[in-house]
Amino acid sequence: MESTDRPSSIDAGRFNTPISSHLGAYLALVRLPNCFMIGLAVIVGEAIALGSLPSFSQAAYGFLTASLLLAGTMVLNDIQDVQIDRVNSPDRPIPSGRVGIREAYGLSIVLSGLAIVSSAMLGDLTLLTALVALVLMAYYNTRGKKTGLLGNAVVSFNVALPFLFGGIAVDNLRPLLFTFFLLAFLANMAREVAKGISDIVGDSAKGVRTVAAIMGAKSAARITASLFGVAVLLSFAAPLFDKVSVFYYPGVVAADLGFLFSSYRLLRDQTAKTVRSVKTQVLLWMLLGLVGFLMGGSPVL
Repeated sequence: MESTDRPSSIDAGRFNTPISSHLGAYLALVRLPNCFMIGLAVIVGEAIALGSLPSFSQAAYGFLTASLLLAGTMVLNDIQDVQIDRVNSPDRPIPSGRVGIREAYGLSIVLSGLAIVSSAMLGDLTLLTALVALVLMAYYNTRGKKTGLLGNAVVSFNVALPFLFGGIAVDNLRPLLFTFFLLAFLANMAREVAKGISDIVGDSAKGVRTVAAIMGAKSAARITASLFGVAVLLSFAAPLFDKVSVFYYPGVVAADLGFLFSSYRLLRDQTAKTVRSVKTQVLLWMLLGLVGFLMGGSPVL
């Protein structure tokens, strides 16, 4: 657990920053694009399970549960990573002094609490699922991060969970949802392994056992490319497990090509600049995949 004593001067100084800058720091903490995508994934899961668009309340509570839960755990992640970020990413909101530790803890608790309330509005099973996800991410942020691949798997499980959560929210877990869960899990595992390449200096200093820190950047790049490759192959096997419409293929093929392109870039160059670029690109490929999942799994669309 990170001490709150050292950053006390940061807490005091942050009030001198403009409101707009402070709001920008909050948005950087929660990683808004990631929150939007994971909330959208729940709606996609609901639509696939129903074969039609979910009701407004199902979509709204599903979106809020996933996005707020991720936002809260992202803030906790930055609290726990403050020492590493002082080396790897000193411009992040907490190490740069734009947000204080106590303030960040409060924000994380409020966001996570709102997510749990939102999940309860969908039913008891969605509430239980959200609580499990919260416990897993709390474990990752406090202990699991240093375990390397196990920690990556915990994060990737939670990133892929929205597809199953969407099915639970509307009481219909179609086989296709499990396929899409596995695809999202593999793609995010690849992204997590890749992230360790750019953070190798700070992670090594703090004893974080990422693939890159233990095996080196080149090995991490190969494993990343392999995971992307398995996800690409599995995407074409999805129709074997459940019905998909022809509209499944354009978005998924575009995403697959993107994953292969990012793999090629990473295999050629493991510098921090390239890795950060690939991390951003992969979010776009995952969004394209989401579109393919939605169009392919919801026949009425």
